[in-house]
Amino acid sequence: MPVPSRCIQVYDTTLRDGAQGEGISLSVADKLKIATRLDEFGAHYIEGGWPGSNPKDAAFFENCRGKLKRAKLVAFGSTRYKNTTCEKDRNVQMLANADTLVVTLVGKAWDMQVQVVLEASLEENLDMIRESVAYFKRLGREVMLDAEHFYDGYKAAPEYAIACLQAAVDGGVDVLVLCDTNGGSVPWDLQKVTATVVHRFPATRVGVHCHNDMELAVANSISAVNAGASLVQGTVNGYGERTGNANLMSIVPTLQLKLGYACVGDALSKLTSLSRFVDEIACQKPVSGQPFVGVSSFAHKGGLHVAAVLKNEDTYQHIDPSLVGNEKRILVSELAGRRNVLSKAEELGLVPAGDDAGARQEWGNRAKQVLGQVKDLENKGYSFEGAEASLELMLRRSVEGYRPPFELLDFSVTTDNKRIHYGPNSEGPPFNESVTQATVKIALLGPKDGGEACPTKICLEVAEGNGPIDAVNGALGKVLFSMYQPLQTVALTDYKVRILDSESATAATTRVVVDFEDSASGRQWTTVYAHPNIIVASVNALMDGFEVAMWDSLPQCCIG
Repeated sequence: MPVPSRCIQVYDTTLRDGAQGEGISLSVADKLKIATRLDEFGAHYIEGGWPGSNPKDAAFFENCRGKLKRAKLVAFGSTRYKNTTCEKDRNVQMLANADTLVVTLVGKAWDMQVQVVLEASLEENLDMIRESVAYFKRLGREVMLDAEHFYDGYKAAPEYAIACLQAAVDGGVDVLVLCDTNGGSVPWDLQKVTATVVHRFPATRVGVHCHNDMELAVANSISAVNAGASLVQGTVNGYGERTGNANLMSIVPTLQLKLGYACVGDALSKLTSLSRFVDEIACQKPVSGQPFVGVSSFAHKGGLHVAAVLKNEDTYQHIDPSLVGNEKRILVSELAGRRNVLSKAEELGLVPAGDDAGARQEWGNRAKQVLGQVKDLENKGYSFEGAEASLELMLRRSVEGYRPPFELLDFSVTTDNKRIHYGPNSEGPPFNESVTQATVKIALLGPKDGGEACPTKICLEVAEGNGPIDAVNGALGKVLFSMYQPLQTVALTDYKVRILDSESATAATTRVVVDFEDSASGRQWTTVYAHPNIIVASVNALMDGFEVAMWDSLPQCCIG
């Protein structure tokens, strides 16, 4: 790792610019939780929102005041409106009343935007910038200018774009933030322009704010730093309007690990947990392939790759995953090699530790057999990449003497449809009420008797549900949850169905994936099953998931 040089300040705008992304809505409580985690991560500035735009942001500033331990809380707003003063401008006054140590003012830096959007003269816009900055400096605030559309403005009218920055400097601005608001700049052009600004205003800090409309926001941000910028604005996971903002989850580790800049120090190891925490709060599905923090970032699937990375992780990993709080994963699929499977068995603790060559040879042969099963099953429609618990079941079941704690002997499902509308004038479908009932017979297995597993108790249960799968799950739960305490905290968190060969119409193979979570331990796992009958596929995926839940308490599984 390079020796850290100058510090690059991290300015997070997830709570304001990130929340403008489609499908993202954050409550005041959500914002407070995210702000706390950003503070722990080491962000230098946290932009809380625009207090003049909505009551939610105003409430956030009131509740967050004094809560941050290290980061500076920032209130965002615009320069004063035309034809008025800062003292009379309502938004400026609400920004002042937020009572933050830092204020970021957005001001137009593109002549076209000034004339078309603000409908102000170019000179009036310069006055708006200068007077607004000076007003907050008189209040004792640290002031940043977000020079909106700066890079586009510089292309169109460089002298005026620079004049906008000069107006802010004349007002006493602390940081000039150059914005690629439309996300249309390329790194080599942006770096040249940034270097020009840094040279022109040597006594003023320069920052950068990029959007991702061309998938270049991260590259542009890093280019700006190379040109002399000392502050980078961005969001967690790249949230933001349109295609998003610059992704701090990529920028921060790149600056710190690859280029040697000081950003957040040892707190970089919290990067992955921060990313996933914010996804959870914002109700966003994590992007598995997101660099540095995605679950697939350090996942290895190809047999040759796995064989190499198990000898030396540097062969197919550009950094140690633990530096960003992530971990290496070995995937098993039809593309895998025997070493993939053996590595998974070692991870589960199934392979004896030490130099027992005989045991390792035995597991090597067993891994080869399991790999053959995996390839055969994936050919039939299974996919074990996202359902590692099913693969782990295969490995455990391959061990001589393994006995499941329970066994489903048989089940049946019936659905009765009731006609509740009669007569020629009845509205609605003829059958619009149904009752689904499932019956399951389960053997609860006890200790071995003469080398064979003997059922000590057979249970028959019936349950109703909204549909066949819900009914079966209810019947299984009646038996298993009452008999096995570890299962009482287990719940289904997701249920997904995919038709694999739709051209086969109603005879198509169905792949069912079920996600589980144990609320007591926080443990999560996923099982998969494929079958032409969706109910058979679902029931088997459910049973496998419940069996996985019992692994940590197998001694409790035998009764009688």
